[in-house]
Amino acid sequence: MKRRILIIDDDPDLAQLLKMRLEGANFEATVALRGLEGLQQAYRIQPDAVILDLSLPDLDGWTVCQRLREMSNVPIMTLTASTTKSHLVRALNLGADDFVTKPFNWDELLARLQALLRRASLNGQPSNHQRLTSQRGHSLLLDPTRQTVTVHGKSVELTPIEFRLLSCLHRHAGRVLPHHYLLLEVWGPQYVDRVNYVKLYVRYLREKIETDPRNPQFLRTEWGVGYYLSEP
Repeated sequence: MKRRILIIDDDPDLAQLLKMRLEGANFEATVALRGLEGLQQAYRIQPDAVILDLSLPDLDGWTVCQRLREMSNVPIMTLTASTTKSHLVRALNLGADDFVTKPFNWDELLARLQALLRRASLNGQPSNHQRLTSQRGHSLLLDPTRQTVTVHGKSVELTPIEFRLLSCLHRHAGRVLPHHYLLLEVWGPQYVDRVNYVKLYVRYLREKIETDPRNPQFLRTEWGVGYYLSEP
């Protein structure tokens, strides 16, 4: 069965081009040129993923993103001509799963879309529950109140930064968080260019929560984008 992709973009030429490209890649694509129409189509066709332009004339893309997330866990890829980091952070906070700036490379957009669909399939319907449990009975349990972490039934000691990083990933379980977003959330705006900080602390976390840090099952990498927390 073909995957259903909903395109919400008020640029008819771009929307039709995306539709044509997606159909050529063996997807079923539906176009909505307005935000309200996009929400109606999302309810009607129950898409497997949504490509959402943030600059819409009737109902802005931020509101559409928020309402889509209230409706379902459908993967959402946002499009914008802005490169402002605050837009990235706002989109992710409202429930977006990925962020592509215009003009974009088609091959990159398709690869990101396919990655979103793979993660959605692997993770089922990701929840915000505190417990992440695999079918094999392994688990990662995070208690934000006590700031404790248990992995496979054993308590794990984390530093404050390690705990903040894991908590951030945990709040968005199943969604890829870009390096800059993690830096803003965990370290603060003055560290937005210190990508090596994220890589270093991801390595520290993996050494503590993974059975085999070289083959991580919880803390996964999306190469060239960022990291996400998954079930083993």
